[in-house]
Amino acid sequence: MTRFEPDRKTYVQSHTTMAALAMGIGMVVLWMMDNPHVWTGAIGGLAAVALRGWYLMDEELSHTWEMSGDTLSGPAGRVVPLTQIAEVKSIGSAVQIITRAGDKHLIKFQADPQGTITRIKAAQSNSGEQA
Repeated sequence: MTRFEPDRKTYVQSHTTMAALAMGIGMVVLWMMDNPHVWTGAIGGLAAVALRGWYLMDEELSHTWEMSGDTLSGPAGRVVPLTQIAEVKSIGSAVQIITRAGDKHLIKFQADPQGTITRIKAAQSNSGEQA
């Protein structure tokens, strides 16, 4: 069995990037509105992302995916047979699984998304040989 667990450091890095973007966007919006206190956009953006990150951290870091045999299982009872995976790609620190039926699943906050993709594709190849 292979486990794909979210990485705490990657979670923090992702939220740091989101905070920087939110700060910049907040400042630009206030500047476009001719607000004399543009700097408050940075504070608002930082506060929003920091609060979100703190509030969701425990939940997001508990979402573990497991691959055993010919099945990929995730949080909330998600089960994806490896033979039904049409595409596996990275989106930032997440790995997106797209099934033949069009369902999409994210394995979030992977320290090495390419390594996760490689392991899933290798297992998928082995599963295809056995079928």
